[in-house]
Amino acid sequence: MRTLDIHWPELPEGVGVLSTLRSGGVSTGVYDDAQGAGGLNLGTHVGDAPEAVAENRALLRSLLPADPIWLEQVHGTEVVNAQSVSASDAAPRADAIMAIAGGTVCTIMTADCMPVLLADANGKVVGAAHAGWRGLASGVLQNTVSQLREAGADEIVAWLGPGIGPERFEVGEDVLAAFQHLGPLATSAFVPVAGKPGKYLANLPALARLVLASVGVRQVAGGERCTVSEPAEFYSFRRDRVTGRMATMIWIK
Repeated sequence: MRTLDIHWPELPEGVGVLSTLRSGGVSTGVYDDAQGAGGLNLGTHVGDAPEAVAENRALLRSLLPADPIWLEQVHGTEVVNAQSVSASDAAPRADAIMAIAGGTVCTIMTADCMPVLLADANGKVVGAAHAGWRGLASGVLQNTVSQLREAGADEIVAWLGPGIGPERFEVGEDVLAAFQHLGPLATSAFVPVAGKPGKYLANLPALARLVLASVGVRQVAGGERCTVSEPAEFYSFRRDRVTGRMATMIWIK
């Protein structure tokens, strides 16, 4: 099973990370690997056969130090402490998760929204956030950074995982308006679409970097991979509508 090659120069020693691709599993049909072989869909809520998802999750588990903690993601800003739940519990309703000790794997599922991994530079606190435009505009990254700092994090570094890229994320005036509170730099992340009044191409990685900088996180890697543009590597809801989900994880070793 291949996983994404994560280039994160600032990744602290003692912190593990992993991000899945769409290939290497057993899912079929629209959940396959786009080449006619098995796909690694990890979402239980997208219509895939439950037994296929269970087998895919077992394949993923074989690469991890512990069972991943899955979330019920709702495009909100709630942050859960991994130490307050176990992998056998019902999925907490939240869009970010943090950990202050080993033995827990913080997990985010995506298929165009951007997974954001965060870590204290000394590796003593880690977190993961589900950063689509709604969560970004509402404060999911600010909340996650705040809770990491409350747990003892000092300097925080971040990595932006695969998400819908700036050349493929067409949005309307409502999305532009949702970021106005961040000032003129946010507006510069929206490029008007020629011939389509009221339509823009939004740069999700740029918006994430702006939000992180606003709370003092300036060492940010990643953000180059576009889920929509790489069908052989990634599931994409915007591209395919009915599709699978990847997972991005971080843990303290």
